Amino acid sequence: MDYDIIIVGGGFFGMYISEYFAKKKRRVLLVEREQDCMRRASYHNQARVHNGYHYPRSVLTALRSRISFPRFIQEYSNCVVSDFQKFYLIGSPLGKVSAYQFQKFCERIGAPCEVAPTWLRRLTNPHFVEACFSTVEYAFDATALRDTMLQRLNAVSVEIRLGTTVEGVRQKAGALAVSIRNTDSSAEELTAAHVFNCTYSNINFLLANSGAPPIPLKHEMTEMCIVEVPDEIRQSGITVMCGPFFSVMPFPALGLHSVSHVRYTPHYEWLDEGGDADGAQGRLFDARPGASAWEAMRKDAARYIPVLSECRYSQSLWEVKTVLPRSETDDSRPILFRPNHGLPGLHSVLGGKIDNVYDVVKAIEVNSIGL
Repeated sequence: MDYDIIIVGGGFFGMYISEYFAKKKRRVLLVEREQDCMRRASYHNQARVHNGYHYPRSVLTALRSRISFPRFIQEYSNCVVSDFQKFYLIGSPLGKVSAYQFQKFCERIGAPCEVAPTWLRRLTNPHFVEACFSTVEYAFDATALRDTMLQRLNAVSVEIRLGTTVEGVRQKAGALAVSIRNTDSSAEELTAAHVFNCTYSNINFLLANSGAPPIPLKHEMTEMCIVEVPDEIRQSGITVMCGPFFSVMPFPALGLHSVSHVRYTPHYEWLDEGGDADGAQGRLFDARPGASAWEAMRKDAARYIPVLSECRYSQSLWEVKTVLPRSETDDSRPILFRPNHGLPGLHSVLGGKIDNVYDVVKAIEVNSIGL
């Protein structure tokens, strides 16, 4: 065989899994369609290193975050930004969790939670904010994380092909034959014992073109706004929860803040149940909306924290966000891991947040794949 393992998708998950197997002395090829790794979903997000607070309606997800948080910040200390204060505010009306419930939830998962300082409370509108809490949560620099992973992959001799598309997988003489379209449009077929489909919103594209059954998924076209915040909160991250509220977080890769809003970040959504053989997800991303929802986000956020009206818009990061449909009921973020899905040796992986990667590795080990 040409390789022991071919990883499709050069986001953080694909890079991490590539290193994992290369450390076990496997011959690994990482294939990425973009011209660089971590250019899409691994970058176009709120860069939050979760510590559990975000999931009061899914205790299991919160506890998994609590376990992964110290591991991630230790492993990637050079990529983590912690020099800001993180606050969680309980919004009202329309809130799904009260201040009392949030405090009890934090006690249950063992997450630090104290009453926020007076200066922050003075910035809020008491008619819309029930309570303010100081918490412990950090952000990651996606550019630094990419560079770190590239160095690590180079150290363990992972081969990387950029600007390259995997068009399909089929069985061939006890192995998997992988059809590849190179950056110069030339076609090539490589063989491997295992293929990991880490393409996030494009998971069903590879499955459909490999004769494998599609995985039911929900997609949203989302907009993350990058802004300059006023001086009063420049060293802060603020999340108003839990319901149709918003979050303002440092975005270290650009030295600014990101703003996401439960109501306005998703522009439209669709269900993916029949497969994506014709690459519709890619076309939808390319045809993303031209009009930003920033003004709607700003006006609504300013009702809760008036000083946010002074934010200065810089740009928008557009991305197709993909979740499991069942996650919509409780806001949970479990991993998707489908070993041998449709073909022996073809495995599909999807995570809802960056620290899910440790759960993926655990699932690989439980299934003894490639060992």
